[in-house]
Amino acid sequence: MKGYFNLFDFTQKVNYKTEVLAGLTVAMTMMPESLSFAILAGFPPLTGLYAAFMMGLVTSVLGGRPGLISGGAGATVIVLIALMKSHGIEYVFAAIALAGVVQILVGVFKFGKFIRLVPQPVMYGFVNGLAVIIFMSQLEQFKTVSNGEQVWLSGTPFINMSALVLLTIAIIIFLPKITKAVPPSLAAIVVVFALVLGFGIDTKTVKDIASVSGGFPPFHLPRIPFNLETFQIIFPYALIMAGVGLTEGLLTLNLVDELTATKGNGNRECIAQGSANILNGFFSGMGGCPMIAQTLVNISAGARARLSGIIASLAILVIILIGAPVIERVPMAALTGVMIMVAFGTFEWASFMVINKMPKQDIFVGMLVAIITIYLHNLALAVLSGVIISALVFAWESAKRIRAHKSVDEHGIKHYRIYGPLFFGSITAFNEKFDVHSDPQEVIIDFSESRVADMSGIEALNKITARYQKEGKKVHLKHLSADCRQLLRNADDVIEVNIIEDPVYRVVD
Repeated sequence: MKGYFNLFDFTQKVNYKTEVLAGLTVAMTMMPESLSFAILAGFPPLTGLYAAFMMGLVTSVLGGRPGLISGGAGATVIVLIALMKSHGIEYVFAAIALAGVVQILVGVFKFGKFIRLVPQPVMYGFVNGLAVIIFMSQLEQFKTVSNGEQVWLSGTPFINMSALVLLTIAIIIFLPKITKAVPPSLAAIVVVFALVLGFGIDTKTVKDIASVSGGFPPFHLPRIPFNLETFQIIFPYALIMAGVGLTEGLLTLNLVDELTATKGNGNRECIAQGSANILNGFFSGMGGCPMIAQTLVNISAGARARLSGIIASLAILVIILIGAPVIERVPMAALTGVMIMVAFGTFEWASFMVINKMPKQDIFVGMLVAIITIYLHNLALAVLSGVIISALVFAWESAKRIRAHKSVDEHGIKHYRIYGPLFFGSITAFNEKFDVHSDPQEVIIDFSESRVADMSGIEALNKITARYQKEGKKVHLKHLSADCRQLLRNADDVIEVNIIEDPVYRVVD
């Protein structure tokens, strides 16, 4: 428990200037995205900003990964759109709080470690799919509403928007070659903002999305019936939201681990994320999870401590309370350019360099995960599909590796030395190794290079034993590992075999 109360590592050298500037940059890029997703889901716009403030602050202080940025993420909000349409915002707040409880339980019971089961091709697909989503979502800023329908910008508005976006991208690319004193993303936003104000350029601003002015997040108990029927309504949405949030969060945590060559705490991040979502449910926020785009903005700006996330959250709160008139005039072109560069930075271009060296099944898994991420925006389904297919491919390949070395000793006893795991996928090949009819009266099956992995393996031993017994012959098992012997003892009612005494492996007779 000591690690949970030791919130800050005071031995860590913190570059306060870098952390503050990175936090301000993150705040600028997080606001329009949170507002957009809130509007997309039919929520009040301020619920998006409240979520950005509460998620960011709580996870920055309590989370398991300095530098990780959380906010009102589209991945989790998309899950709640159907609930919003069918039952309204009060049920949504209740589902968000319940999702937080689920996430805390995952962290308390240390289930976060299962993120290690995600293979590298799934990571490639996940990251590349998110990069495409981030890029495609920025194209929406090149549209406007005409006669109640969204249409592409044209003429002068399109030229202005395109020129400002290109200028933002150019500043982000070339400024680091001149100086690294200021985060290039923040510098780009300030320069483009100044140009638009100075020359009176007519272009889309943050205010065109929604107003960001409001008060402190109000405490609010969801006005819903507290009964079993309500629980049955909100629990499926809460479970899916919790799963999506944890999946994106833990994968983002792993990505930051790789980028910074440090190690985060997945279970602690689960607890922090859950705590933040419970607060969202009772303080009118739309909930959320770690945001890979804003996290990469933060990391690329040089932030490595918790301070940047805290600064970003407090900056959003200050903007809601007093800074809205200024922020509402920030051109969307600047924020769009920043996010486009984030998309290019997020994409795993290295995956193209190794694609000709990867097994075909890994290429298929990576592409499948990316496609599901892009078209369904369901990160949990995408990752789960990739993990399942990878597991099935692994099982198939492992099943083909089982083999047996056969020999007869001076006593006329035949030995089968098994190589490879005995499990549901390899039992057919295992059974084909034995010549029951022609074998001598006594047979030893040596498992020193193998192990019985599951109930299918036990049943395979049962069947091969029955075949030898039918021929009046005796079978012994040798060199079974401790876990295999425990598995056999648990299945005494299913199988009866003789286990040879082996003092080296401490096999019980």
